[in-house]
Amino acid sequence: MTEMLSAMLTIGLRVSGLMLFAPFLGSASIPPRIKVILVIAFTAVLYPLRGQVPAVNVAQWPWVVGSEVLLGVGFGLATSLVFDAVQLAGQVLSIQVGYSLVNILDPQSQVESTVMALFHQTIAILIFLRLDVHYWILRALVNSFAYLPPGAVNINQAFVAAVMRLGASVFEVGIQIAAPVLSATLVADLVLGLLGKASPQLGVMLLGPALKSMLGLTLLVAVLKYWPPLFERLFLQSTGLMERLLQLAR
Repeated sequence: MTEMLSAMLTIGLRVSGLMLFAPFLGSASIPPRIKVILVIAFTAVLYPLRGQVPAVNVAQWPWVVGSEVLLGVGFGLATSLVFDAVQLAGQVLSIQVGYSLVNILDPQSQVESTVMALFHQTIAILIFLRLDVHYWILRALVNSFAYLPPGAVNINQAFVAAVMRLGASVFEVGIQIAAPVLSATLVADLVLGLLGKASPQLGVMLLGPALKSMLGLTLLVAVLKYWPPLFERLFLQSTGLMERLLQLAR
């Protein structure tokens, strides 16, 4: 009985860490009681599939608890990388096309966000569900217990450094997503600045925001057809990061 409770506790801790940050499953729009039910359900399903739990004495339990939670949190951060990058790309483009003053409630994070950021988030979640990426995440979670049994997690310096590098990856991926529209609007800023300097009577200050908005929206619509393969590659990379973190924690 004690062994079963220990195994279920360690499994639940890893699942709980993932549920804190995982996209869709960890959304702030999902009530906490639903998340608790999901954690219990996942733990009950995963318990028959678990590996042999190493013997752990009382003095080691704080380290085991912390290690399992940190591993789950690392999984959650890796899987939410794309959505954080999408949010960043939307915020940057909102400033560039002149929509930064229009804020509405983001159902994923339950905080106010710009229209452009919310549009990016909506498209990303639709592609996420269309590609069944949530199944990829759950499959990777199940496989993690076969590769690294509960209680055998070893949080080391390399693991912590890899998790910290995820923050830098958000900026890199976000700029890649925003690059087409961002580049075009920056060029438009340069051209409008030169025109305003060469011919002040054109009224560039009045025409500039409208022209940038039209240019940004037109180019955004044009590049939407390239988003499904782009996001599929990014989601594959995020699940690959989960495997990398699992190897570092062994």
